[in-house]
Amino acid sequence: MQKTLIRIFIALGLYLGLTYLGGETGRMIMYPVRLLITFLHEFGHAFGALITGGDVMNLQVNSDGSGYTVTRGGNRAIILLGGYIGSAIFGNILLYIASKFEKGANATLYILASTMVISALFWFNSLFTTGLLIGFAIILFLIANKTRFASDVLMFLGLTSILYIIQDFNVGPRSDLNAYAELFVFPPAVVWMYIWLAIAVVLLIFNIRMIFRSSKN
Repeated sequence: MQKTLIRIFIALGLYLGLTYLGGETGRMIMYPVRLLITFLHEFGHAFGALITGGDVMNLQVNSDGSGYTVTRGGNRAIILLGGYIGSAIFGNILLYIASKFEKGANATLYILASTMVISALFWFNSLFTTGLLIGFAIILFLIANKTRFASDVLMFLGLTSILYIIQDFNVGPRSDLNAYAELFVFPPAVVWMYIWLAIAVVLLIFNIRMIFRSSKN
């Protein structure tokens, strides 16, 4: 339990230090992580389409950290929700595995890398996105295969993705929120914004409780 707590605080300190005290160097280091979080967001949309019987036409991650996913069919409410809430779920899964199953971290990085390659090839939309995702996949594969830091990297990525989307809740999912508000008419987008934020925070709290409850047991 103590070891897990220390590892989480180290990952948290690294994230906060790079984000708020790192200056230009910190922004440069966090830039690829930000793009990875954008991928998780867009993959959440794609996954939402697939599990509701829809198709994914293409997926794009832009150099400025934005992105979009084009789908056809499926449940639109689930697809829209899959971006913000889906990435929160993915981040919590990564954090939980890194905290509780260190030996499974390598396999998780392999799965994440494979998902990126599949997304880059089957949902091709731009050379930048394809090159980015394949580059990420190679790096994650090498970390899992050649180093002993797979669990630490996985924890940092998971925790960072959760904290980033919570901090970015009133900016990042704006287009999704507006589309969601149009779909349901009521309540307005600003209300959905806080509902989604509450869900993300509750997911994190529940995950932390599960991690330390299991550690104590």
